[in-house]
Amino acid sequence: MTSPDQPAPTAPADTSLANRYGAKKRGLTPAAKRTIAGVALAGGIGFMAWVSTSNSLTDVTFKDVGYTTPDATLAEVDFQVTREPGTAVKCAIKALDSKYAVVGWKVVDIPSDAAEGTADGGRTVSQRVAVRTESLSVSGVVDSCWIADGTA
Repeated sequence: MTSPDQPAPTAPADTSLANRYGAKKRGLTPAAKRTIAGVALAGGIGFMAWVSTSNSLTDVTFKDVGYTTPDATLAEVDFQVTREPGTAVKCAIKALDSKYAVVGWKVVDIPSDAAEGTADGGRTVSQRVAVRTESLSVSGVVDSCWIADGTA
């Protein structure tokens, strides 16, 4: 006579997992956790300091003030450039049509002595630039400004 099949005794889940994958790893010590938190905090503070000061270190900034289109072949763009006094700057101006395609482009030189004696000591210069266009423009903007080569 045979005895009915008995299920084999099962090991607890923790033991069977430990046998298969090895013992549980130890957690981090409190000193290691404090070190990681300190390094992360210092890195975060350093990153925030870099973000907050990197924008203020830019040498040249510009602001679009307005534009006019006297006819289909001309656009006039008004803008302001802020730079260190005595620094020559170049700016790229573009005229756009109704589909935002560039229909006119001009690079303008702003000499280092432009706007001497202004209220801010010559830092901010206002400019009006005429840009020839291929077709009627509906907008005129400053694309970018940079320090001209040979000055600093």
